[in-house]
Amino acid sequence: MTIALLLGWSTLGHAEDFLKNVKDFELEDQHGIRHSLEDYAERDFVVIYIHGTGCPIARLSVPTYLEIEQDYSDRNIEFLMLNSFVQDDIPRIAQEAEEFNIGFPILKDADQSVARSMGVERTAEVFIVDPRTNKIHFRGPINDALGYETQRTRTSNHYLRDALETVMAGGTVNMNEIPDAKGCLVGYFLS
Repeated sequence: MTIALLLGWSTLGHAEDFLKNVKDFELEDQHGIRHSLEDYAERDFVVIYIHGTGCPIARLSVPTYLEIEQDYSDRNIEFLMLNSFVQDDIPRIAQEAEEFNIGFPILKDADQSVARSMGVERTAEVFIVDPRTNKIHFRGPINDALGYETQRTRTSNHYLRDALETVMAGGTVNMNEIPDAKGCLVGYFLS
C-alpha cells in the first residue's frame, strides 16, 4: 500500500510540474499587431495551439483546431497560436495563415521565452490558460487522430473539447489521463 501511495504521489507531483504558468508576454502576430496575455483578461480562458510552418502533424491538426474554435465562438474563450520555431518568420507565418484561412492571431515567440515558460516541447500541442492568473489548466493533443506515421479516420478521444468542457464547468482535468502531444520538436536556442 505504501508503494502504491508513493507511486500515486509521484505521478501527481509530475502532473502538477507539467502544468506551469505562462509568462506575461507581448508578441507580434502575422499582421504585425502586438498582443499580451493581459489583452485577454476579460476572457474566461485562452487556448494556445503550438504552431510551426511546414510541420506535417501541426498542419494536419489545424483544420480540427479551426473547427473547435468555430464551435466555441459564442463562448468567452480566445483561440491563439504560438510559433517558437527558429526558422519561421512573420512573412512565412502570414503565408500559412492565409493558406489555412486562419483569422485569429498567430504569435511569433522570437526569443522562445514564452514557449520555455510553458514547457513546450512539440508542435500541435494545445494549452488552456486562465488569462487572469496565467495558470495552465490543460496541455496535450487536440485528439487522438494523429500520431507519428499514423492517421486515424475516426477519433476516439477529444482531449481539447473534453478539457474545455471540464474547465468551463469549474473542474480540473486529470492530466494523468492525457497522452503527450505528437508533433515536430521545437528546437531551442542554447541558453
